[in-house]
Amino acid sequence: MLFDTHAHLDDDRFDKDRERIIENFKEDGIEMIVNPGADIASSVKAVSLAKKYENIYAAVGVHPHEVDTMDENTIEVLRELAQNEKVVAIGEIGLDYYYDNSPRDIQKKWFREQIRLAKEVDLPIIIHDRDAHEDTYNILKEENDDRLRGIMHCYQSSLEMSQQFIDLGFYISLAGPVTFKKAKTPKEVAAGISLDRLLIETDSPYLTPTPNRGKRNEPAYVRYVAGMIAELKGISYNEVVKQTNENAKKIFAIK
Repeated sequence: MLFDTHAHLDDDRFDKDRERIIENFKEDGIEMIVNPGADIASSVKAVSLAKKYENIYAAVGVHPHEVDTMDENTIEVLRELAQNEKVVAIGEIGLDYYYDNSPRDIQKKWFREQIRLAKEVDLPIIIHDRDAHEDTYNILKEENDDRLRGIMHCYQSSLEMSQQFIDLGFYISLAGPVTFKKAKTPKEVAAGISLDRLLIETDSPYLTPTPNRGKRNEPAYVRYVAGMIAELKGISYNEVVKQTNENAKKIFAIK
């Protein structure tokens, strides 16, 4: 059974058919998903969905696009949300230098603060890193201790750098781009790193994999990510599904 480690089912693009999608999980071969937050409102929605459905878990956090709205009270709210038993991570958090929707110094400040919160509440982190690989790595290295662990969500950097993140205790999660014809780097990463450090995700409703590009993404399409990884590694689809499921349950501490 597939484990989609990153799907935004709280997004309003699912408002018309969210229940149908969730009810079809078993038919689509999906055992579980993790729904991360991007701000306080979506984090609250993620927790609400997780409480309602047994096979949905939540992460709570503030995306780098939204961190210029943060203050100490925001951290308190996240701390309180993190106490729910269905919350399995702090995220998605990180740095985005592609859009720069929040000033970079503010992004770095609240990235650190949310990392420290995760260590305090003993949860892994889900990292958004777009065009900020060096700063992301340096902050993680500076904040590193035996409590720091997590996931490089929709990983976009090089194979060489993936090993540096793995050495810090992180898993590498691949999404729809690994299926794109011209996406050379994700394919190199998929082929090159050990299967026991890989995760799969959709990032629904974004980054729809081939052959459904142009449509809204949804958890059922995570099978295309698993299929491409199997092809690139020259192993069976079932082996990829089984190992990535085990990896996800391990990092999220789901029995």
